[in-house]
Amino acid sequence: MQIPVRCYPPKPDKVYLYGTCLVNSFAPESGLDAITLLQHQGIEVVYPAGQTCCGQPAFNSGYTDEALAVAKAQAALFPEPWPVVILSGSCGGMMRKHYAHLAPNDEQLAEFASRVYEFSEFLLHVLHIKLEDKGESQQVTLHTSCAGRREMGIHPYGESLLRQLDKVELLEHNYSTECCGFGGTFAVKHSDISAAMVEDKSRNLRESGASQFVSTDWGCMLNINGALEYQQQPLRGLHLASYLRQRTLPEHSPEQE
Repeated sequence: MQIPVRCYPPKPDKVYLYGTCLVNSFAPESGLDAITLLQHQGIEVVYPAGQTCCGQPAFNSGYTDEALAVAKAQAALFPEPWPVVILSGSCGGMMRKHYAHLAPNDEQLAEFASRVYEFSEFLLHVLHIKLEDKGESQQVTLHTSCAGRREMGIHPYGESLLRQLDKVELLEHNYSTECCGFGGTFAVKHSDISAAMVEDKSRNLRESGASQFVSTDWGCMLNINGALEYQQQPLRGLHLASYLRQRTLPEHSPEQE
């Protein structure tokens, strides 16, 4: 599927951050790292406290009325015309693409969807960020979610940001375009298939030779890190926001603030 070319706005003074339910529940430090990076670029970050799920699980399961109710509730939390920066390509794809399927004539949802930017996309194409690497030499590999790749076309953006880090060697892993097997409700409905897919993905990440993997999607990371822990393998992943903060702003660790 061809992703349409997007026209990007000039650098804003304020943005909303949509943390996603997985980041809120499992890795709030990723959200704090994203806020730190954005603030370092001179941007005020607003985090609406009432944000919850984007509605994707209900939508994928065929519960369109319930998904629409969630979509309307979320859009209402972001009334100002500021960009909405999101830490997951799958949630971003749901909002930017599928909200329109839920209510084609809803102007509020359409306006909200037009302001949604995945984190790496926003750093690269709106902020035009230039990163200064302050870390040690390291080899990493990158995993992007299939939703981020196929629905938002963001897969080159994380790679471009990592290549700005002059002491980081980015290694390609085999079958990098393949899904990790999470897929939200897919992992529950088809657990055996999901387990086989994450076994393949984790093996390919390990065989790249990287000491760490980076991902733009916390759902994928949760699945892959869980599989690696179960396998008693040392390799672990970090969300791109946390990895970039650690490499470029080590003095701004959320744990120290």
